Amino acid sequence: MKEFKLPDVGEGLTEAEIVRWHVKAGEPVKVNQIIVEIETAKAVVELPCPFEGVVAALMADEGEVVDVGRPIISVDDGTGASPAPAQAPAQATAPDGAAVRTEALADDMVPTPPAEVRQPVLVGYGVKPGAAKRRPRKPVSPGTSPAVGATRPGEGTAGASTGTASTTRAAEPAPSGVNGPARPGMNGPASSGVNGPARPGVNGPASSGVNGPGPAGPGVAGPGAGPASSPGKIAVLAKPPVRKLARDLGVDLASLVGTGPHGSITRGDVQAALDAAPTSGDAVETGLPPGNDVRARVPAATWEGEDEERIPIKGVRKATAQAMVSSAFTAPHVTEFLQVDMTATMDAVRRLRGLPDFAEVKVSPLLMVAKAVLVAARRHPMINSAWDEARQEIVVKHRVNLGIAAATPRGLLVPNVKDAHRLSLPDLAAALGALAETARAGRTQPADMAGGTITITNVGVFGVDAGTPILNPGESAILAFGQVREMPWVVDGQVVPRRVCTLALSFDHRVVDGQLGSLFLRDVGAMLEDPLRMLAWA
Repeated sequence: MKEFKLPDVGEGLTEAEIVRWHVKAGEPVKVNQIIVEIETAKAVVELPCPFEGVVAALMADEGEVVDVGRPIISVDDGTGASPAPAQAPAQATAPDGAAVRTEALADDMVPTPPAEVRQPVLVGYGVKPGAAKRRPRKPVSPGTSPAVGATRPGEGTAGASTGTASTTRAAEPAPSGVNGPARPGMNGPASSGVNGPARPGVNGPASSGVNGPGPAGPGVAGPGAGPASSPGKIAVLAKPPVRKLARDLGVDLASLVGTGPHGSITRGDVQAALDAAPTSGDAVETGLPPGNDVRARVPAATWEGEDEERIPIKGVRKATAQAMVSSAFTAPHVTEFLQVDMTATMDAVRRLRGLPDFAEVKVSPLLMVAKAVLVAARRHPMINSAWDEARQEIVVKHRVNLGIAAATPRGLLVPNVKDAHRLSLPDLAAALGALAETARAGRTQPADMAGGTITITNVGVFGVDAGTPILNPGESAILAFGQVREMPWVVDGQVVPRRVCTLALSFDHRVVDGQLGSLFLRDVGAMLEDPLRMLAWA
C-alpha cells in the first residue's frame, strides 16, 4: 500500500483545494494517469498518479483545502505493506459470548510503529515527515479499571459499534478483578466494572449506551448502540470545513452517521441531513433526535430566499486580492486616457481575416492593439521595466512577455505570451487565441502567468469605454482597451461617424514619469489610427 502526498506544484505554495477526483475507490490506476484536479493560489493543476495498482481510499473530499505534504490517496500496489494504523488486538470468545482481551498491558509488549518512509512523487516532495511517536501505554495496577473509551489507535471498545466515540472518564474499581464479578478478563455483567451497567454521564443510559445491557445481551453492545452521550463535548470525526458548514446551517454533527473515510462526516452527510429536514419542524421523520430539527433553529428567511450569500476567499480569488492590494498600496499609480479613431484599424482587421496566412487563427482588434503595444515598448524600453525594492534598482526587461487579463469563473487570471516581441503577426494571433482558450477552459498553468512584463486588459468586450486598471505586481504599465463604437468625429473640418475607442494607461510613477507614459500612449494611439506606422516603426 502506498500513499500519494500533495506536492508543491508552484513556488512555495502551502495548500491547495481538491477540485475534482477522476478516480474512485476500487478502480485500477496506472503510472502518470490523471487522478485529481487541484486549485492552488495560481491555477488549476492536474496531478498524475506516481503508482500503479488499485485505489484503496480517497483521503480528501472535493472542495476540501489540503496542506502540502498530506496524503490524499492510497493505492494498493500489491506489496502488502500498509501505512494504516496497527491492527486491533487479538480477541477470543468465551462460552457465554463475551469477548476476552488477550493483549498484554506491559510497556515492553507495546509494538513500536514502523518508521515512516518518504514516498517519491512526480512533482515536488511535500513536507518533511514528522517524527512524532505514540506515548507508551501505562500498565494497569490490579484492582483498578482502565479508562472507559481509552483505546489505542486501530482498537475498538469491546462490543462497541464501528465509529462510536466514548468519553474518557475512569470507572469505579470493580469488587473483584478488572471487569466486575465476572471471571477475571471477562466482559460479562458487572455491578461497577468497566463493561457493566453504565453510570449516568459516562456511557449514557444503559439501554442505549456503548457498554450497557443491549439487545445482544448484558455487557455487549447490540446493533443499536449509538454514540456515547456526555454533558460536555462529544467527539465527532469531521474536518474543519465540514464543522463550519454544519455550524452555519445549524446541523448537529453528533446526530449524523458519517459516510467518509474511517466513519468521518462529509459535506454530503450534512447536506443530506439538511435536505431530509421537513418544513413542518417534525424532528421524528428526519431521523434526528428531538430538539435537533435543523429548520427549527434557522430563520425562516433562509428557506424562503436568503438575504445574502457568503463565498469563501480562497484559491485564485484570494491570491488576486492580495496582489491587487499590494500593488495599489505600493506603486503610485497614474492613469492617462486617449480617444483613438479606430476606423483604419477595423478596416485592416477585416482585410487580414481574408488573407490565407490568417485562415486558421482569430483576427480581432485586440491583435492590432497588442502589436501596437509591442512596437511602442521597443521605442520606449523603460515602459517594459520593474521596480526592485530590495536592491533599490530599476530592472529594464529586454524581452516582452505580454500579459492578457482574462476573466474566468475562478477569478482574474493574467497569463502572458512569452517573447511576444519575437512573434510575427500570424504567430501572435495564434498565441493570443491559444491563451484565451486555455484560460476559459481553466487549464492555465502557474508557469503561464509567471514572468509578465506588461499587460493589456480588454474591458471593451464587456461594453465598457475605459477604466483605471491596477498594475499587475512586478510590472510598470497596464493598458485598458475600451469598446470600439461609432461616434461623431471631426475629419477635415467635417463631423462624420467614425469607429472610436478609449485607451487608458496606468503606470508606476516611480519608474515611468508623465512624459514617458504620454509618449508611449501617444505612439500606441497613432499606430491604431494608421496601422501603416506599425510597419514603419517595427
